[in-house]
Amino acid sequence: MDNTYTQNVPSVGLGTYNMSSQEAELLTYESLKHGYRHIDTAAVYKNEDGVAKGLEKFLDNSDLKRENIFITTKLWPGGLVKVDRIKDYTGTVKSFEKSLMRLNLDYIDLYLIHSPHGKNKRLDQWRALVDLKDSGKIKYIGVSNWGVNHISELKDNNLPMPDANQIELHPWSQKHELVKFLRNENIDIIAYSSLVPLSTWRHKDGENSKKTDEMYEIGLSENSPFKILANKYNVTEAQFLLKWAVQQNFAILPKSIDVNRMKENFNLDFIIDNQDMEYIKTMDKGNSITWEYGDPLQVK
Repeated sequence: MDNTYTQNVPSVGLGTYNMSSQEAELLTYESLKHGYRHIDTAAVYKNEDGVAKGLEKFLDNSDLKRENIFITTKLWPGGLVKVDRIKDYTGTVKSFEKSLMRLNLDYIDLYLIHSPHGKNKRLDQWRALVDLKDSGKIKYIGVSNWGVNHISELKDNNLPMPDANQIELHPWSQKHELVKFLRNENIDIIAYSSLVPLSTWRHKDGENSKKTDEMYEIGLSENSPFKILANKYNVTEAQFLLKWAVQQNFAILPKSIDVNRMKENFNLDFIIDNQDMEYIKTMDKGNSITWEYGDPLQVK
């Protein structure tokens, strides 16, 4: 697949959630070697140092330059649980500087506030990102898991709008109203957890989510609609789910620690016909599934 972009973000990137630093190093290198140009990490993933090593190894063995690679990382805002201290303006800047150091970079392509759990400090956190962008240390700033009400706070306070919002998107959580709002505001949409409907998604012990037993059963069934649709296009279920997102101009962040699957996830050179795209609209189940603590879009 060509390295196409939404507006500012490469269409296909490597997600590194739940990867160790060693896995992130290997998969960053391998993904870049096989055509990926976007790597997504976060402070809370605790693997930014691994991404840095994989990126350095690739650039040392490639004609490409740093500016040809798009790196996303995220501020953990705090506030998810009572003991999780919420960051203020100064804490946000310090957290960014630590990420920049761990990634061993001069600038970050996209820096996101990971969730809206910062509550009454959200505006301070955003002001810090705006100032960091103005300083040249960040090219694009954005948010993740923010709903219409959270982003509208920025507009109500005469603050710049985000360049991107990274949200859970797949056929079971399509978020039509939020997607419409983001498009109207010219905000790039980055989809994560695109593969939720697969039976292999977070099926191991300790990989918690709001996915129900019924959803797992659908994924396991030979009559799963995604198996049937994938067979129609002679692709894997993962490729079909990823193409559903890319075809709507969502950037995607598939994660795999298997190099062959990683390469498959990048090969999306087919088109889903309009009838099937319309059929998928009927599968929407509503709220997000990924977060075991509840849908962050519902945070006040």
